[in-house]
Amino acid sequence: MYFDHDQNFFESDSDIEDDDFNDLMVMIAFPRRQRNFRQRADHFTHWRDDEFFDRYRLSKTTVRFIINLIGDRICSRTDWNHAVSSEHKVLLTLRYYATGSMLVVCGDFIGVHKSTASRIVKLVSHEIALLRPLFVHFPNNEMEIKRVKQDFYNIAKFPLVIGALDCTHVKIRSLGGDNAEMYRNRKSFFSINVQTICDANLKIQDIVARWPGSSHDSTIFKNSEIRGKFERGEMQNCLLVADSGYAQRDFVMTLVGNPGTLIDPASGITAAAVDKYNESLIRTRNTVERSYGVWKRRFPILATGINVKRTSSQSIIVATAVLHNIACEFKERIPRVTTAVESSIRITDLNNPGDAISRNAVQNSTRRKLLRYFANV
Repeated sequence: MYFDHDQNFFESDSDIEDDDFNDLMVMIAFPRRQRNFRQRADHFTHWRDDEFFDRYRLSKTTVRFIINLIGDRICSRTDWNHAVSSEHKVLLTLRYYATGSMLVVCGDFIGVHKSTASRIVKLVSHEIALLRPLFVHFPNNEMEIKRVKQDFYNIAKFPLVIGALDCTHVKIRSLGGDNAEMYRNRKSFFSINVQTICDANLKIQDIVARWPGSSHDSTIFKNSEIRGKFERGEMQNCLLVADSGYAQRDFVMTLVGNPGTLIDPASGITAAAVDKYNESLIRTRNTVERSYGVWKRRFPILATGINVKRTSSQSIIVATAVLHNIACEFKERIPRVTTAVESSIRITDLNNPGDAISRNAVQNSTRRKLLRYFANV
């Protein structure tokens, strides 16, 4: 032991050597246990095809297709610390979409902590959402437009239809803060009101997933890019079909709520024509309702609730829309759901009550032409 002129004491070299020796003896007597990483299962071989489909909502072929698309962008930089492979990241994300629970996901994937699983879901969802231009797009060439119109016409003989328009509510957790109540819808749960347009084969052609649950469907459409397309004349001789929550326009056909305002036998518009028009429109527009049912049964998290941040919720919604379209391309069957999930789907299905605008703005030339057409069908 020695000290300096300010009376600060220091250990001698011999004391330091004794401490190092003691530390060495402790390490020898009680060696650190070597970390053992349990091997993660190969889910493609571990599960039968039907089991795999029930757990991940997509077939093995479709999942491999998705992995090939985004695998390079989600792979870990090194294998250090038993890094999660690209395959497991995609499967983990799909399992979250199927269950909505990070705890279930962590139980299925060995060695993945809840915080790690959350980061993986965020990463994979973002990368799948970036595929939107490839798999979610409006018909943009003459041949494709003609095919979509024909598919809709084959349903109930409604001409010129390019898409069925509607909104659905995707349940989310309360975001907190001053703006939280904006996301509470008229059924009193928190949601994002998602607008989609689908084709006759239930594929999503356009999606808007940024509006809070309190927003009215017509407000979302009024501010959407697709409305601008029609108003600028980029979609000539094309129509959308919608319910009474939307305003009747020359390019948006809705039900005739008060036939007396339109019936004019002299011009060929009869009560029978109005009835045929309404029936045909209902059957044609029903495709968008069916698409929501298939979409939410395929990915139950959309109905049971997304429990992550708002921006991540938006990525998940768009990502599941991309996956839904890929599943339609691969002709995947509709997965089975439990009674609880089916109930959740019904809860998130909010029908439009209609408004004064849609009831009054009915006098347009396009609708009258269609009514005369149905008088002769």
